[in-house]
Amino acid sequence: MADWIARMAERWMKQAEASGKLSGLEGEGKPLPDRTGDTFVDPGLAAGFRIMAQAGALPEEITLNKAIAAQKAHLATLTAPDDRRAAMAVLADLTQKHAMAQDARRKFLRN
Repeated sequence: MADWIARMAERWMKQAEASGKLSGLEGEGKPLPDRTGDTFVDPGLAAGFRIMAQAGALPEEITLNKAIAAQKAHLATLTAPDDRRAAMAVLADLTQKHAMAQDARRKFLRN
């Protein structure tokens, strides 16, 4: 059944290409962006996250992911035990907030 959908899509893409509708698009001639981070994310969510990012509206999960990565990098530069302890507390707080945001999204999607 899905085979006819693939044939129709292929036909429409060839028609669009022949009429020039696929030229001059953003990113033309460039390699596809690396999206290895989307590997374990539901494809629908990944597409939604990309659309939101392109519009400049990032979900809390993504913002917290970036903050966690930055905090881990900061923690790696610290040597003093007190500084490391404080940075680890901030990292734990960010990680907990991230888990809460993920849980809220999952609950939202179930309803």
